[in-house]
Amino acid sequence: MKHEGTVTATSLLTMLLVTLHLAGDIVRGLAPGNLATLGVLVCVVGVWLYGTLLLPGRRGGYIILLLGSLLGFVIPVVHMKGAGLGVGVAQADGAFFFVWILLALGASAAFLLVLAVRGLWDLRRREPREPSP
Repeated sequence: MKHEGTVTATSLLTMLLVTLHLAGDIVRGLAPGNLATLGVLVCVVGVWLYGTLLLPGRRGGYIILLLGSLLGFVIPVVHMKGAGLGVGVAQADGAFFFVWILLALGASAAFLLVLAVRGLWDLRRREPREPSP
């Protein structure tokens, strides 16, 4: 699989895991399930999709993916460092899946971060340098 295909697949997977995670947060009462949350999610994922699907291989696309990967990477960190998992006795059945999503989200976001930095670095190396006067 070429670099761009790997970047696209990893970005789409990370977006899927972010939305699954947010759904779990809403179900557990850790995030409000209101129009403001929906609006923010639609804007963030919309821009992220734009960067992934319409700006592949471009600097702007890699920057959007870099920011999205940082968002995806910070979510598990926040939960593990204090926000908690929101797992009560009644919700124990879905706790395994919720924690698995956090772990998979952290791994895919870290991989996307590496891919986005590599893509930006490759673009920088391919730019022609202007001759010095």
